[in-house]
Amino acid sequence: MLAHEPLPLSARERVLALIALVTGSISLVSLCAVWSLSVREVDLASRSILSSSELGLHAAYAELFRDAKYVDMTHTIHPRMPVWDLFTSPTLGAARASLHMDGFIGRGESFSYAANGFIATSVTLPTDQLGTQLDPPAHWNEFGATIDDVPPTVSLRPLVVIDVRNSTRVDPGYHARAQDVLAWERVHGRIPAGAAVFFRTDWSARWEEYIEQGLPERFPGVSIDALRLLHLDRQVLLHGHEPLDTDMTPSLEGEAWLMHNGYLQVEGVTNLHLVPPTGALVSIGFAKIAGGTGGYARLVAICPSQWEHGMSIAEAPGAPLPSQEHPLRRDADGVLRPKAGAEPTRYCDNAHDRQPLGCPLPAVESAG
Repeated sequence: MLAHEPLPLSARERVLALIALVTGSISLVSLCAVWSLSVREVDLASRSILSSSELGLHAAYAELFRDAKYVDMTHTIHPRMPVWDLFTSPTLGAARASLHMDGFIGRGESFSYAANGFIATSVTLPTDQLGTQLDPPAHWNEFGATIDDVPPTVSLRPLVVIDVRNSTRVDPGYHARAQDVLAWERVHGRIPAGAAVFFRTDWSARWEEYIEQGLPERFPGVSIDALRLLHLDRQVLLHGHEPLDTDMTPSLEGEAWLMHNGYLQVEGVTNLHLVPPTGALVSIGFAKIAGGTGGYARLVAICPSQWEHGMSIAEAPGAPLPSQEHPLRRDADGVLRPKAGAEPTRYCDNAHDRQPLGCPLPAVESAG
């Protein structure tokens, strides 16, 4: 065998080479940091990418993601969630028919399980700056990218969590600095290019208190020197923080710098206490709103299988989803919740003189 020819790849090495090939946004350096590759694995992966066209991402799923631990880092949107004082809260309620349909529903009537076979929810979101959110440059910059300009390549990235709680315990308004980033790197190594860097302060642990008492006047932030280091030197994708603003400076200088330099940020992150400081990936999903200046985000940390927190696919396969303990009914906020003592709907009994969808009811079947 010639010296320049690569040795056969193991299954793990082939998967790692595949990820580098397909995602593009995750460099081999990032993979080395995230998955602890050996020098040989990096070398073999880099030399085999172009000759590995037969590989598929199903192998990556089976090798790395099927047994991983998944942690939700997202706040739920609901009518009483904390919002900035100048914004109004979302509303939820029953969706109503926009027109009359003979034998099915009258105009203005709400849909019901009994009469129509299904229900739907009316959702009013008075701002795109709610809860866990992705801010594009257009939020502050009239020449900036809007949320529907954000490319799909942001959807999966290495995740770095920098813990600054020692400082925020002393000063609740502490702003993470470049020295905090460098201190993290002294322990864990250089932050990989293209990563998402989240700052842990545990500010979100009191989210329920903010619902009742309002947002606190002082909150932790991220300083502009830390943002410059991350973006200009480490070339990360974005940073994220738990509060709903980047900083407490009079002009919000950090957020202004990000938006006018073309960078995204994530606000309203939660559950960082369940995520490792390194070794995980983050899945970034968001609503694609035409011309949007914010994106309602869904953030999920994908952690190594041996991580103590989160759930595996075996524990929560997602299909079929579990049933509610009681029938769903709307509460005073218009939110559907299981209600103990509620009378179950008698589907398809024709008591409403309607022709509900889904009748006769299909049999409930089990896989396998």
